[in-house]
Amino acid sequence: MRLAADTGGTFTDLVVERDDAVRLYKASTTPHDPADGILDAIGLAAADAGTPIEQFLGEVEVFIHGTTRAINAILTNTTARTALLATRGHPDMLLLREGGRTQPFNWSYGYPDPYIPRALTLEIDERIGSAGEVVQPLDERSAVETIARLAELGVESVAVCLLWSIANPAHERALGELLERHLPGVPYTLSHALNPTLREYRRASCAAIDASLKPLMTAYLRGLEERLRASGFAGRLLMVTSSGGVVDAADMAAAPIHSVNSGPAMAPIAGRHYAALDGLSTQMGTGENAVVADTGGTSYDVALVRRGRIPVTRETWLGLEYEGHITGFPAVDVRSVGAGGGSIAWIDAGGLLHVGPQSAGADPGPVCYGRGGSEPTVTDAAVALGYIDPDYFLGGTMSLDAAASTRAIAERVGAPLELDTNEAAAAIMAVATERMIQSIEEITVNQGVDPRTAVLVGGGGAAGLNAVAIARRLGSPRIVIPQAGAVLSARGALMSDLVSEYASAFFTGSDDFDHARADALLADLRRRCEQFAERNSASGEPQIEYVAEARYRHQVWQLDVLLREGSLGTEVALAHLIEDFHAVHEEVYAVRDERAVLEIVNLRARVTCPLSGGATDTVALEPPGAAPVSRRVFFSGVGVLDAAICRLESMAPGVQMSGPAIVESSFTTVVLNPGASAERSASGSLVIVPSSGEDSSGAPLAGAASGGVG
Repeated sequence: MRLAADTGGTFTDLVVERDDAVRLYKASTTPHDPADGILDAIGLAAADAGTPIEQFLGEVEVFIHGTTRAINAILTNTTARTALLATRGHPDMLLLREGGRTQPFNWSYGYPDPYIPRALTLEIDERIGSAGEVVQPLDERSAVETIARLAELGVESVAVCLLWSIANPAHERALGELLERHLPGVPYTLSHALNPTLREYRRASCAAIDASLKPLMTAYLRGLEERLRASGFAGRLLMVTSSGGVVDAADMAAAPIHSVNSGPAMAPIAGRHYAALDGLSTQMGTGENAVVADTGGTSYDVALVRRGRIPVTRETWLGLEYEGHITGFPAVDVRSVGAGGGSIAWIDAGGLLHVGPQSAGADPGPVCYGRGGSEPTVTDAAVALGYIDPDYFLGGTMSLDAAASTRAIAERVGAPLELDTNEAAAAIMAVATERMIQSIEEITVNQGVDPRTAVLVGGGGAAGLNAVAIARRLGSPRIVIPQAGAVLSARGALMSDLVSEYASAFFTGSDDFDHARADALLADLRRRCEQFAERNSASGEPQIEYVAEARYRHQVWQLDVLLREGSLGTEVALAHLIEDFHAVHEEVYAVRDERAVLEIVNLRARVTCPLSGGATDTVALEPPGAAPVSRRVFFSGVGVLDAAICRLESMAPGVQMSGPAIVESSFTTVVLNPGASAERSASGSLVIVPSSGEDSSGAPLAGAASGGVG
């Protein structure tokens, strides 16, 4: 038996894979101690299986966990007190970043603070040159004095980033030894070991974020494992990473930066599976393109599947671009906006309606939860419009206060905008829809992908509320709401493999290419990948792929190019790399320059060890039960209509349904606007044809602009 738990801002999702069956569970997230929410969800699964929790956990072989613990600590500034050791004369790497401003002519806000303050940034007397030569030897006596000062400052963790340590790491390694000797027990991160890449800011930022998370994540993972073991768990604890794989909990504690934004990276793995499961992308001629949208309680996370591959990026910023902090690691390209089910609707001073980024979270939650929340949310709007049955939320295990939602919307939104309650609730949905559409356009249109060529895969409990409206605006041909869509990230975790990635700095040009050096570095990367695979020998046959980060000479940013042979030792292999780079460059930028010299900046290797398991979703079929035949639902531009009600679990494969209708399950609600139709596929997914109808499109009301309605 295998489990996967994804701790979100509102709910903790649990997927149980047992024999050939997959079952889903949700419990409220407990922000004070996320382990409580995980054990609550496991308790639901154990009760459903009719066994004590100790016996249930005793049968679990693998437990995979995704958490927002790291990113929440960064956003709330509750990471460890961390110091940065930098080469003398270069203490401002984290302050200056890489230049640039989001709004270059807006001088109304101050300069952003560095991730580690200058008061905790100390300089080291040493210098390595770009060729790896020692320009100035490391002054160990001065370094020991600096380390003693760190102890006086009460530092809890240390990041080390010295110039050109990627060319010669001797000084960083020596500092690591001095830290262990003179500051025992305090964790540290060496930039060359964590992220051996060009650009000192990226290495410094990466090392600083990682070091600041080590005390927190080590304690969290230790505490979680202890509680699981005490409750009977004796299997393997794995953690999901931002690169779309999983690693052992001990490896995550050693490099916790990989847990930042790791949860959303799992959704596109599941989305790719479900988009291809019934051959939908092939049938529609979409070339295996899919937009995967995961609508949680706090955020709306969007990722792209392009020709069956999930794009990665090294441009992951925590906060605004140029003003936040970059992780510097290859990670699944996910765009997030604060437009989840718990996102709060509010009116600004100018009378415009906004949705998010503030969220009601799990506590107090939306107004309809009855836990003290007073600000209307997207969930409250869905309840007021009749989308969500207040007596069947979470399969009837939680009742919602529809009257409270209606009052809050009328008072906080309807009255200021002079709209009746239905129109006010529809306006909330429209603004949330517009924000979601903008995030999808950012990741598709801006990368040269036409959303009309992509299947829209909806995940998260709130995905179905406005999926038809989004698809109509984008022109998407099909929508897929998987049977396990409400727990898409957790389901993706069970589909993930053990993954590790290694890199080596390698700067050379195609006009003077060092074949011997390239092959030596690739051989070292291969050795490290094989060592990882040996440590995980219980898994399936490992796969290794090699990537060169390359660019045209005088360009600033590079592109990833897969190496065909895994070698660059011959002229033929180099010619293949150049040819493939031209193709990638043309695909991304619509231009190629075959006369230009190619520069290679880094070499990377990624090893994948498949995990055992992987049960397919069984089609859940249950009697119709006591589901209402219809209920009154408000559709913008049409008014109140009688919408047919159907339980997803009672729909047999091949059964079709036309809007206006509502398809409900224990974990999600899917709204079929007038003109839309849906059919349950052989795999259990709900496949929706949004149609091209203009009515009830969910488009913003008159007066909506830039995410606001006034």
